Amino acid sequence: MDREREIVRGSLIGIAGNMLLVAFKMAVGFASHSIAIILDGVNNATDALSSIVTIVGTKLSQRRPDARHPFGYGRVEYLTSVVIAVIILVAGALSLRESIMKMIDPGTPSYSTVTIVVIVVAIIAKVGLGLCFKHYGDKTHCEALIASGVDSNYDAVLSAGTLVVAFAQNLWGLNIDGIVGLIISLVVCKAGLEVMRDALLPIIGKPEDKQLVKAVEDYALSFPPVKGVCDIVLDDFGPHRLIGLLSIEVPDDMDARRIAMLTRSISEGLQQKYGMVASVGISAENTTDRFAPMREKLQALVKGRPEVLGTHGFYVDDGDKVCCFDLVVDFKADAGAVAKSVADGMREAFPAYRFDVRTDADYER
Repeated sequence: MDREREIVRGSLIGIAGNMLLVAFKMAVGFASHSIAIILDGVNNATDALSSIVTIVGTKLSQRRPDARHPFGYGRVEYLTSVVIAVIILVAGALSLRESIMKMIDPGTPSYSTVTIVVIVVAIIAKVGLGLCFKHYGDKTHCEALIASGVDSNYDAVLSAGTLVVAFAQNLWGLNIDGIVGLIISLVVCKAGLEVMRDALLPIIGKPEDKQLVKAVEDYALSFPPVKGVCDIVLDDFGPHRLIGLLSIEVPDDMDARRIAMLTRSISEGLQQKYGMVASVGISAENTTDRFAPMREKLQALVKGRPEVLGTHGFYVDDGDKVCCFDLVVDFKADAGAVAKSVADGMREAFPAYRFDVRTDADYER
């Protein structure tokens, strides 16, 4: 709730600041009969709309899970960033079109003292709003607010470009309006694409945070029976809404009662510490050193293969004569071929055993 309140507060400041700019530019625009200033005021109104979108998205994302969306509505917040990215891209595209038109037909622009004053006020206001959005965005980890900050900063850059053009025209008679506009428009479009990329990543699925993966691993290892942790997969369903899978290695002589209490304790702890709904799987670890030569052979086989990023889950069932292990294989490699090659090498060294090999991917960034 505190996070939601901070996001709404930052958005309301953005709405108030942009609407003050709208009122100021409209008043000056109509008084001076400047269509450019009036249109710039309309642009500030769309910026206020971005903040309204952020508030609506944040409110919707807090809805409780239901039958249609059992994992909740947290990802709606990411969609608001997509909307803001579209607004930035539209602004950049329109600016690009106008800049190209001015390069084709430059005309003779005129910049009065009133126009320059309006531009300076817009730059100061937009820089202030950009810093405000960034402060609240970083504080709450809200991508929509961060995107609004980017939008405000580039509005300030656009206005600064106009100021440069105005001084070049008034002082030296140079008309560089189209060239400066073209450069700034391309930069704004690039920023819009970057905001869009960052907004879509958590929706499509992005690599896992190494620090969080390490924290989950260290927490599970803090329980004495746990000998190793592997197969950590975290799925993001919105800010602070994670569903996690992990597998712990425990001695193969542990009974079901102890395992049940152990996995429950780890799951509850991860829920309290990270707000994560975690499912904990089990991998057995041999309590005897009889199979150390087999493990050493596996390590020797993968040592010279850069496409194998790691191994885990090694276990030998001597009764059924089967050896199980997992290989973490680089995305660029043929995982099936790598698994077959390693299994063949193990089978050649230990022909009495069957080898059950699974391949995993490296999900971390």
